[in-house]
Amino acid sequence: MSTDTTASVSTHILDTSIGRPAEGVAISLAARAGSDAAWVALGGSATDADGRCKDLPALPQGTTHVRLDFETETYFDTKQADAQQDAPANRDSGARAAFFPEVAITFAVTPGEHYHVPLLLNPFGYSVYRGS
Repeated sequence: MSTDTTASVSTHILDTSIGRPAEGVAISLAARAGSDAAWVALGGSATDADGRCKDLPALPQGTTHVRLDFETETYFDTKQADAQQDAPANRDSGARAAFFPEVAITFAVTPGEHYHVPLLLNPFGYSVYRGS
C-alpha cells in the first residue's frame, strides 16, 4: 500500500506462449534512494496460481527506483519444458527452454503512487508495461 511518503509495487506474469498465468515464478525486489545510491534487497516472493505476486515487501521511505528480478529460467525448465518441446529453437538446436534466464525490470517511482508492472512472458521474448 502506498502512502504520502512511499510508493507501492505489485506485479503479475502471463505466459503468452500458453495463454495462462505463470505460476511459481520467483521474484525479488530491490530499491534505492537516488540514481547514485546502492541497491538494497528488500526480499521477494513467487507468483500464485493466478500469476500474481501479492506479498512483495513494502518500499522504504525515500525510494526513487525499484528493480524487480523475475527468475524465468527455473519456471520454463520446470513448468513449461513439455509445453515448449515443439518450439523451433528447442526442437532444432537443443537449446534450453528459456532464452532469457532472468528478466530484470528497473523503473522510477514517486511517493504516493502505486505501480503495477505486469510481465508478458514467453521463452523467446518478454514485454512489460505500467498497468493499473
